[in-house]
Amino acid sequence: MNAAVLHTLGQPPRCEPFPDPTPGEGEVLIEVRAASLKPIDKQMASGAHYASHRTLPAICGNDGVGVLPDGTRVFFALSRPPYGAMAERTVVPRARCLPLPAGIDDHTAAAVMNPGLSAWGALTWRAQLAAGESVLILGATGVTGKLAIQAAKLLGARRVVAAGRNPEILASLGDLGADATISLDQPRQNLTEAFVREADGAGYDVVLDYVWGPPTEALLDSVTSKDMRPAAVRTRLVQVGESASPGITLPAAALRSSRLEILGAGTGSAPTSMEVWLEAIQQLLERVANGQLRIETERVALADIQHAWSRNQKGRRLVVTPS
Repeated sequence: MNAAVLHTLGQPPRCEPFPDPTPGEGEVLIEVRAASLKPIDKQMASGAHYASHRTLPAICGNDGVGVLPDGTRVFFALSRPPYGAMAERTVVPRARCLPLPAGIDDHTAAAVMNPGLSAWGALTWRAQLAAGESVLILGATGVTGKLAIQAAKLLGARRVVAAGRNPEILASLGDLGADATISLDQPRQNLTEAFVREADGAGYDVVLDYVWGPPTEALLDSVTSKDMRPAAVRTRLVQVGESASPGITLPAAALRSSRLEILGAGTGSAPTSMEVWLEAIQQLLERVANGQLRIETERVALADIQHAWSRNQKGRRLVVTPS
């Protein structure tokens, strides 16, 4: 079969032949129809992610949409190494396959599940967003950030402030529910002042952070008090991504002078209950099917994976198809 095969960390995978998988006990063979190309796929292939590939060669791709031998169309995740989703076939534990409703096409299902659950889970499981609270999204012009805007509004957020770098996409975020936007491409002091201004005197209850690095440091400046009065707002900062930098400088005063709480949203902090996951997935798919959650996609042939790997996606999710 053909697959997106990674030979060296830090280099893009190549489309080339790879031995067909054979399912073991509790596993199923999947004919892949679509697999999205996500930041986590690139991070794992670069060696920068904590779950990066340990043994090479390996096939890239964490999840996708495919068909079981009995014809059931499913979303699947976490194939058995060295197999991955960007291939004609893969092998996955049966428990990690979820039947898909007919109302969602292969490419949308493959594209939306990872960023959709990331946004939904960060807001509900980690931030525990309550109706009427305010939300700031750092990295709102990316695929997951755009979904987070929509999800926050669906969950009852009173005000959503979207911050990002792409000016064209930033200007369009009002259509997704953003009440205000902030450009991250400005000097630190100006950015700090923008965070304060758009907080509208009430602060931010929840911050979803897909960027980390200097933008987060400017945010910390904005919540650090200059007096001894108790802070009025409990701000839950949920760290999700690191597109700007993997690290920050965290001043002690930012924690002691505010009610800032820093949380992480990732596989290690996700719920262990399958029932919780299934409920979130059902809610996500229902909202995609009825048009309440929207995602832009672009199809890429598996044969073109090496070229597509370094493309600027500009707010769209690239979806790899075997043919």
